[in-house]
Amino acid sequence: MADHRRLRRNTARIVAPLALVACGVAIAMVIMSFTDDQKSDTPERTTTQAGERTTPQNATQRRNRRPVYRVKLNDTLGLIAEKTGVPVERLQELNPELDPQNLVVGQRVKLRE
Repeated sequence: MADHRRLRRNTARIVAPLALVACGVAIAMVIMSFTDDQKSDTPERTTTQAGERTTPQNATQRRNRRPVYRVKLNDTLGLIAEKTGVPVERLQELNPELDPQNLVVGQRVKLRE
């Protein structure tokens, strides 16, 4: 009887780590397949509803069409200009009340008239 219990304990000591390794491998495979799916959705490969190919330049041009930009945490006027493609000088012309040194999260910045 004691040998039977000892055999069961020894088997569990071997099977438990193997099961843990198997779970780790399965999780790694899921993560790798997920990142592979995201890599295939690059801007060069996506299409618009009209079926036109979208390139990074087209995406930037499309961003310029938005009438306003909402300030996010740690945004600066230069960063907003970089994100939207609208020069800093133009942002200042469109937003004379805007204080570049005191941007508030959620504040609206006009990008065009």
